[in-house]
Amino acid sequence: MDERKQAIYTPAGGPPAGARPSLEILIEIGEPGIFSLLEAFYVRLAESRIQHFFPTGESEMVAASQKSAAFFVQLLGGRPLFSQHFGPPQMRRRHFPFEIDAAARQEWLDCFAETLKDAMAAGTFPAAHEPSFSAFLESFSSWMVNVAPD
Repeated sequence: MDERKQAIYTPAGGPPAGARPSLEILIEIGEPGIFSLLEAFYVRLAESRIQHFFPTGESEMVAASQKSAAFFVQLLGGRPLFSQHFGPPQMRRRHFPFEIDAAARQEWLDCFAETLKDAMAAGTFPAAHEPSFSAFLESFSSWMVNVAPD
C-alpha cells in the first residue's frame, strides 16, 4: 500500500474550482430522485469497462449507489447524509485505492451522460439543469484521476 501512496498522481491546477450543479435539481426531483438516478448509474457502471472498481454483488452495488447518492444529496444542498454516515467526503482520498486514469474517468463520464440522457427522456431529471450538472461532473472527475498520463 505504501508504494501506491508514493505513486499517486496529482492533476495540475489543484482541486476543481468550478461551480456546483444547480441546487434546483434537488428541489425538483427530491432525495428519492437522486437515489434513483444514482442507482441507474451504478447499474450502468456494473456493465462498463470499469466494473472492476465496483462491488460485484447486486446488494453491494445498491449500497455503493446509495453512498454516492448521499454525497450528491449533500452536494446539492440537501441533508448532510454523506457526512453523517461516512464522515467528511474527501472524495479524492477515498478514491486513492483505485488506479484511475484518463480512460477510466472518461468511461465514468460516459456512463453518467447516458444515465442522465435516459433520466431526461423519462422526465426524471430536469433537462434545464443538465449543463450545470455535467460541468460539475467534468471538473469533479478530473480531480479523481490519480494515474499520470503517458
